[in-house]
Amino acid sequence: MQKPSLKIIILGSANALPDEQHDNTHLLLVSQQERILIDCPNNPYLRLQQVGSDPIQLTGLILTHFHPDHVSGLPTLLMNLWLRKRKAVLPVYGLESTLKLFEKLMALFDWEQWSERYPVELHPLADQTNQMVFRDQTVKILSSPVCHLIPTIGLRIQNLQSGQSLAYSCDSEPCHNVIELARGAKILIHEAAGEASGHSSPRQAGMVAKQAGVEELLLIHYPVFRQNAQDWVEQARQEFQGNIKLAQDGMEIVF
Repeated sequence: MQKPSLKIIILGSANALPDEQHDNTHLLLVSQQERILIDCPNNPYLRLQQVGSDPIQLTGLILTHFHPDHVSGLPTLLMNLWLRKRKAVLPVYGLESTLKLFEKLMALFDWEQWSERYPVELHPLADQTNQMVFRDQTVKILSSPVCHLIPTIGLRIQNLQSGQSLAYSCDSEPCHNVIELARGAKILIHEAAGEASGHSSPRQAGMVAKQAGVEELLLIHYPVFRQNAQDWVEQARQEFQGNIKLAQDGMEIVF
């Protein structure tokens, strides 16, 4: 019997400055039972439709941190699901500090007063390594704090049927916790915004991939207006000799 696969769909691949072909970075995890959105910029309701996923089927939302290019779409998404008359609970996972800001943001829109609003359950994560975010019979998701400008988590997503894993650095400098999240994973999705405080260059992403011993490196959260794809890949290849790709909106990663 074929083991069930997991799929990550790249909903957006740009850093904080998007363009017409690249939305701000956010992802969708698809399993047999789950549709989990990872971060929520701009208009994710529309983006989900564009990749063939009905937003009403979302089963969870993970917020990696509270910068605008990762959370600006929250009010619109929650309102759109309310207008669709969603009834199912929407779990939201994130660091306690992130979820408090989430509540403050939604309070500006008096969301507690929305009539017949579906329930939203907040699941605070400890700011510690290898915290369990979610688990069912198919998938396990762990989080660890990474090295960004504000409290931020990276993720490790494991297919419990095949044993394969995928790691996501989120926004981070080269970081021991990212290396450990990605240790032995099949795929590392690593930011490549450029060498700066709280961020990594493609070459640094390649260094992390090499140290973690991953098979594949997917560069994401990159400056879409500066370099072409081959330039970014070649910089990462200075450090990592495995398979390297540049994330593109709509790309699907199966593991």
